[in-house]
Amino acid sequence: MAKLRITYNAPVVLTFALAAVVVFILEKTVSGSVQWFVAYPALDRTQSYVGMFTHILGHANWQHLIGNFMLILLLGPILEERHGSGSLLIMILITAFITGLANLMFSSGLLMGASGIVFMMILLASMANVRGGEIPLTFIAVAVRWCERCDFASPT
Repeated sequence: MAKLRITYNAPVVLTFALAAVVVFILEKTVSGSVQWFVAYPALDRTQSYVGMFTHILGHANWQHLIGNFMLILLLGPILEERHGSGSLLIMILITAFITGLANLMFSSGLLMGASGIVFMMILLASMANVRGGEIPLTFIAVAVRWCERCDFASPT
């Protein structure tokens, strides 16, 4: 009988999840740490620039964190295997920057959480079987449903 062993099969996704948990604990225990994990609606301090990328690690509460990472841990390893760790990391960073920039340009509230990354992964997964000149109906349905559920005025 072969031995089963645990493998760190999706390093980008697993490291992202672990980092978010560490940041959540840090935010709850170290005063002032949350300011580094929020995208601000103005570029008036150092944290504003850092937060353009790091807001994906900050979460308002356990439910927010668990909700995001349940989907990220479900879809992420499949996408990381399909596209490669480096490509997925680049996609995560670009998505973080774009969502941070959108918050800067179109919102007056703070932004934190990995919901944009979840959305990116859902869309990427639903486009897995795209053939030339076709858009899967599942892609449209998921995109519309996700946008309906988002509260763009919410600070989280």
